[in-house]
Amino acid sequence: MSIPPCTDSMLKDGTFDGKTIIVTGGGTGLGRSMGQYLSQLGANLVIGGRRADVIAETAAEMAKETGNEVWGDSCDVREPEQVEALIDGAIERFGAVDGLINNAAGNFICPTERLSYNAFNTVVDIVLRGTSNCTLALGKRWIDAGRSGTFLNIVTTYAWTGSGYVVPSAVAKAGVLMLTRSLASEWGKYGIRLNAIAPGPFPTKGAWSRLMPDALKELFDPANRVPAGRVGEHQELANLAAYLMSDYSAYINGDCITIDGGEWLRGAGQFNGLEMVTGEQWDQLQAMMKPKKG
Repeated sequence: MSIPPCTDSMLKDGTFDGKTIIVTGGGTGLGRSMGQYLSQLGANLVIGGRRADVIAETAAEMAKETGNEVWGDSCDVREPEQVEALIDGAIERFGAVDGLINNAAGNFICPTERLSYNAFNTVVDIVLRGTSNCTLALGKRWIDAGRSGTFLNIVTTYAWTGSGYVVPSAVAKAGVLMLTRSLASEWGKYGIRLNAIAPGPFPTKGAWSRLMPDALKELFDPANRVPAGRVGEHQELANLAAYLMSDYSAYINGDCITIDGGEWLRGAGQFNGLEMVTGEQWDQLQAMMKPKKG
């Protein structure tokens, strides 16, 4: 038995009316799901990504589906000039930017001893350098203009536990988590909030299929590691992201909220693997452990 998902819209229509939100990596996967929900709630949505054709197609599709304007532009978050250009375009089109979701990422599974220097650096550059580029570019503008704003960074539970076979991602996401907490303290006085979400398994057609190909999934089905008994639904993540970007969460700053059905706790508990023990085996074990009379 699993805990059933709730995929209803959590926030009321019009929650983001008049607000402009940028989502990096917004053309596909979780970025697209979060962006579409924000647009549905009234936001002027700006999406960025490296593939211009994907961004243009996604922007047109989302605008048609939500009835709100969606603008997209190609942007490699590793390049500060392209980040600045994306923000300039958003301001030129909508007048101001009120929030940014740092979602752009790169990751792949590989034994670390097989990684080249370039492969390691590529992931770190996209995740950590890309997030810092976007945060600094927009944060400085807000501070100079005396405007408040909200950042949401997408990290992962192994940002604090670590994980083999995705070491570059673990290193980079840990850095993003520390950036979130550090600037939440430093920039709070400017009316700028920073929070993070650590998602568990949320299957997507792109990144997820590369991290969990069918041959591996047969041996390592992530749903089996989740106490909730299933993987996440995109609307569940979108609801949380929208809440943290909204004024309803105005007193939440510097936090990282996990949404993984209890997965990382299952892995962290030293004896959680005992769930594999059958009732009959427990009977035998307990009989062996009972103290003998005399």
